[in-house]
Amino acid sequence: LDEVDMGMTYEELSVYGRLRKIFHCGPVSMFKNLCYRWGARLTPSEVAEKVKHFFKYYSINRHKMTVLTPSYHAESYSPEDNRFDLRQFLYNARWPYQFRKIDELVKELDGEKVPFSESSDHEKMGTTSDGGGGMGVIAAGSGNPKAGH
Repeated sequence: LDEVDMGMTYEELSVYGRLRKIFHCGPVSMFKNLCYRWGARLTPSEVAEKVKHFFKYYSINRHKMTVLTPSYHAESYSPEDNRFDLRQFLYNARWPYQFRKIDELVKELDGEKVPFSESSDHEKMGTTSDGGGGMGVIAAGSGNPKAGH
């Protein structure tokens, strides 16, 4: 029931959190990275919908982290607000530039599934037939051997 209310699974939330906090991905780079990761099972428009949903609710709720008391977090991408953290905490929930850029990328891909290997495991990183990374932004430490090349 939680997942239905949130509109995303805890597994997806974990992926979004890691990309946002550890790999410093914003909406566009997260979209590219997730197209790369999930391209075998989701179309770019489906990935775009998920990324936009996450960032809409992240931006609506981010300011709350500045007033909550510190708590225990088992994940390294914790949304815990550090006392001397100078990152922005008020966001425009519509993300006009970033969401428009994602829409442009979706139109370029024309609603087709991104061509990757036949892996059904969405956490596995696929590659295109030429061995390149397709449209994905390879994040350092992502498990992709092409990272840093």
